[in-house]
Amino acid sequence: MIRCLHKYWLKEFVRIFIIIQALVMILFVFIDYLSRMDRMLEYNVTFARGLWYVLLKLPYMFVQFTPAGLLLAVISVFGIMNRNQEITALKSSGVSVYFLVKPAIWVGCFLALLMLFLGETLIPLSMARSNHIRYHEMTGNKGVIHSQKDLWIRSGKTLVHINFFDPLQKTVAGVTCTTMGAGFKIASRIDAAKGYYDNGQWILDDVTEQVYDPNIDDYHVAIKPRKAIALDLNPDDLGRMAKKTNEMSYTELRRYVEKVTAEGYDATTYKVDMHGKLAFPFICVIMALTGAATGMRDFVKTNLPLGIAVGVGFCFLYWFVFGFTASLGYAKILPPVVAAWVGNLVFLCLGSIYLIQTE
Repeated sequence: MIRCLHKYWLKEFVRIFIIIQALVMILFVFIDYLSRMDRMLEYNVTFARGLWYVLLKLPYMFVQFTPAGLLLAVISVFGIMNRNQEITALKSSGVSVYFLVKPAIWVGCFLALLMLFLGETLIPLSMARSNHIRYHEMTGNKGVIHSQKDLWIRSGKTLVHINFFDPLQKTVAGVTCTTMGAGFKIASRIDAAKGYYDNGQWILDDVTEQVYDPNIDDYHVAIKPRKAIALDLNPDDLGRMAKKTNEMSYTELRRYVEKVTAEGYDATTYKVDMHGKLAFPFICVIMALTGAATGMRDFVKTNLPLGIAVGVGFCFLYWFVFGFTASLGYAKILPPVVAAWVGNLVFLCLGSIYLIQTE
């Protein structure tokens, strides 16, 4: 009987979960494609290429929507069982709420591991190709080469190399600006330790400037504490060019953080995202607990849509808290690991209390 009960619950859950995820994915494809259509037409991106750009994002969006889909599916299954008096019958037979929750917890753990697996394998590759289409083919900016850490940008006759870009603070570090002269000879070179954007120009600190003098066929070298230069790019341009954290797996991002930290750069933003890659999937377990507790409430017997509305509200509340604590981590108010995991701990406590009250 016990095995049959769990099989019955899993069968109903899989059916509803697949329906929810399929509907969400189809809506996403239509909405995302239509929202990018003006850019595609402007830069002559073909229909097939534009559709491929959207489809490449599906693994990432599947992971993003899985916790919400899990919660709604769990609420629906338990809500239907509650409305049909199946839960009441099981309780009267001595079956506890905690026993009924077991398959939901198993599913939550499985989906959390699946999200981690996709985040380490498929998502970095698909998002890298999708972002390439978005930030290069849909903007006409095909002269930029980026890697995990370095940015190479051409601004007029100047080739700019940026060793590190902080997307939150919008600052750069390890900057080299090389201007080419006649005969492919270097006319000038500027090396700066760091820089920031202010009033339409870049302010570089700790500058070493070399300027070629044809009269002596040599370079004049000057060391300056600060120098303002005009470049045809701004921090938003760099944000589009830089490799995104969703293009990196946890392992790759961890190596990147270690390398950046060893070189003396502030990698706080990347540390928060690194810990978030581990913290976010495990919300599936919390969603399973909360969904089960909601679905077994008395009010769901007569008003299943209200139970689903409660689940949607819980999802929005979690994403708000997760984003808020991440922002505190970016601002260095909370340590990165705390910023990533505190939301999970808070909602785990709330979900457990909610389930205990249901019992």
